This record gives sequence, C-alpha cells and structure tokens, in this order.
Amino acid sequence: MSDRNVERIKEQLESRKLELEKDILRLSRETEGAGQAADPSDVASASTLEEVNISLQNTEWDEYDRICKALKMIEDGSYGICSDCEQTISPKRLQLYPNATRCLACQEAAEE
Repeated sequence: MSDRNVERIKEQLESRKLELEKDILRLSRETEGAGQAADPSDVASASTLEEVNISLQNTEWDEYDRICKALKMIEDGSYGICSDCEQTISPKRLQLYPNATRCLACQEAAEE
C-alpha cells in the first residue's frame, strides 16, 4: 500500500476517532442523568434507555480501541500486516475496513 493511501486512511481513522470521542462523551452524559425520574414508568423507561446507551457506548469503545491500535500500527510501521499470519492485508480490505488487523482468511478463521 502506498504512503499516500496509508496517509489517507490515517486521516479517516483520526476523523472517526474524534467522532467516537464525542459520541462516547454524549452517551456517558445521557446515562448519568437517566435514573433521575420520579414516576415508576419513567424510571423503567430511563432504565431501558440507560441499558441501550451502555450497550452503544461499549460498542463504540470497542471501535475506538481498534482505531487506536490501527493508528499505533501506522506509526510503528506494522500497519497492513496480518496479526495472525504476518502476511500483507489486501489494500482493498484496508480501504473498506481501515482498522483491520487480520487478512480476510485469518479473520474468517477467527470468526468460526
């Protein structure tokens, strides 16, 4: 993969990282205030909303972690190398899934 393509992917990852930071902060604030209702039905609704927010927050934290790892790999020169088989990850896969750490074959094996 060319340096130009890696730089473009790095910019995309950094942009998405900023978006996730904002989303995680917003969800955290929403979750903090969710249990302050007085009416029992409001408390139940708030509890459900809190569970949904926590689930979303966890999903976003997972993506955030993968992005941070990809950015570190770009910095240390190991970006685009499969963490399992140490072969090159296809540029097409990296363009579609820039925080991929495995080639397609190893990813499919890991999911089985």
